[in-house]
Amino acid sequence: MIESLLVANRGEIARRIIRTARRLGIRAIAVHSEADAGLPFVTEADEAVCVGPANPAQSYRNVEAILAAAKSTGAQAVHPGYGFLSENAEFARTVEASGLIWIGPGADAITAMGDKINARNLMAAAGVPVAPGTTDPAADLDAAVAAAAEIGYPVMVKAAAGGGGMGMGVATDEAALRSEYDKVRSFAERMFGDGSVLIERYFPRVRHVEVQILGLADGRVVALGERECSVQRRNQKLVEESPSPAVSPELRERILAAAVRAGEAVGYRNAGTVECLLVPRERDSEGDGPGSEEFYFLEMNTRLQVEHPVTELVYGVDLVEEQLRVAAGLAPTFDPDALAPRGHAIELRVNAEDPKRFLPGPGVIKTWVEPTGEGVRVDSGYVEGNTVTPFYDSLMAKLIVNGATRAEAIERARAAVAAFELSGPKNNLPFFAELLENQEFLSGDYDTGIVSRMR
Repeated sequence: MIESLLVANRGEIARRIIRTARRLGIRAIAVHSEADAGLPFVTEADEAVCVGPANPAQSYRNVEAILAAAKSTGAQAVHPGYGFLSENAEFARTVEASGLIWIGPGADAITAMGDKINARNLMAAAGVPVAPGTTDPAADLDAAVAAAAEIGYPVMVKAAAGGGGMGMGVATDEAALRSEYDKVRSFAERMFGDGSVLIERYFPRVRHVEVQILGLADGRVVALGERECSVQRRNQKLVEESPSPAVSPELRERILAAAVRAGEAVGYRNAGTVECLLVPRERDSEGDGPGSEEFYFLEMNTRLQVEHPVTELVYGVDLVEEQLRVAAGLAPTFDPDALAPRGHAIELRVNAEDPKRFLPGPGVIKTWVEPTGEGVRVDSGYVEGNTVTPFYDSLMAKLIVNGATRAEAIERARAAVAAFELSGPKNNLPFFAELLENQEFLSGDYDTGIVSRMR
C-alpha cells in the first residue's frame, strides 16, 4: 500500500480523503491556500503546505507549487479529489513523470473523455447509446444550423470541452440557435480555452442517472450501481440517491453493462462515472410508471464524484480506499463477482446559498452543529468559526442518509435536516425541508425540471 499521500484539493473532499488515508496508516499531506489555512482539512492532515493565495490559479491549480510541496514532504502519491486539476490530463502526466503515483485514471483516458464530441464517438463505436448529435464540432453558425435541421429541434448547444453543467444552451428554433451558438462559443473560449461546439438533441423531460465504475488493477471494469441526480439547479446537482427510483431491474442490467463497455473502451483504471440521460416513459392509461424506455450516454467523469458516498453506503465500500488499492496494484476489498446493493441512500449538498434563488451567500459560520443518529453521515469541510469565502465552490457539507428502504431514508433525511444547526452564511437547508415534503419527489417520478417547478 502507498505510504504517503498528498491531497491536491480542499474542503470536504480533502478532509474525506485524509480520513481514509489515516485509517489505513497512510501519512496524509494537505496543500492549502492562504484563505484556507484555518479549515479542518489543514489541521487534520499529518503535514500541510501553503501553496499560494486565495486565487485558485495561484494555489489549487498551481501545478509547480503542488509538485514542489510533494517533493518537499516526501509524498509518494497525489490524489486530486474532484474539480481543480482532477481531470487535467497534463497534470496527471506531470505527476507520473515526477516519479509520483497518480490516484486516478490514466492521462490517455482523461484526454479521450475530456472532449465531449470525441467521447460521444468513442462510446458509439463501443455500442453505448448516444443521443442524436454531431460527430464533429460545428465549425461555424451555418454548420450548426444545418446540423440542427438534420437532428430536429429542440437542440442542446454544448461546449465540447465543458463540464460541471457549464457551457450549455437550449435552442427551440433557428433564431434561438443563432443566439445560443455565439453565447456558448464565446463562453467556451473564455472558460475552457476551446470554442468547439457540439449540437445534440435536447429532450425537454429527462432524468439524469449515472453509473459508478471502477477499473481494477487486473484490467477488469466493474459497475457499482447507479445514482439518480435529477434534482438540479442551473444544470448542477443538489440531491443524489441510489438506487434510482426510475430504474427497473431490466434497465439497470442494460445501463450498467453499457457503463462497463464505456470504461473498457478507453482501458479505464480507477474510479469514474458514466453519466446518462434517461427519457421517461409516459404513464399509460392504467397509470403505470414511472420508468424509462431510452437512455443515452452524456459524458464520463474521469475522477471521484461529489456524490460518491451514496454508492459507498449502498454497497458497503470505501471508494477512496479502492482508488488507493487500484493505484498500488492491489486487489479490491470486495468480490467483483458478488456485488450486491443493500438499502437506499440519499445525499443533500448543503451549500452557502440562499434557498430560493440559489445565489451564493458566504460568511462566517456562527453556529454549526451536525446531525447524528442511525443512518446519518456528514462529510463537511467546515466547523463553527470558519469563514466560507467567495473564492471557491459554495459546498459546505454533504448530508448523507441511508435506510433499508427509500421511505426510511427520506424519513431520516427529514430528521437530519431539521437537526442540522447552521447560521452565519446563507444555506439551502430550508429548500431540502421543502423538497422532502414535495409529492413529486416523494413519488420517485420526477425529472430535472423539479426544482424549477418548485420555484
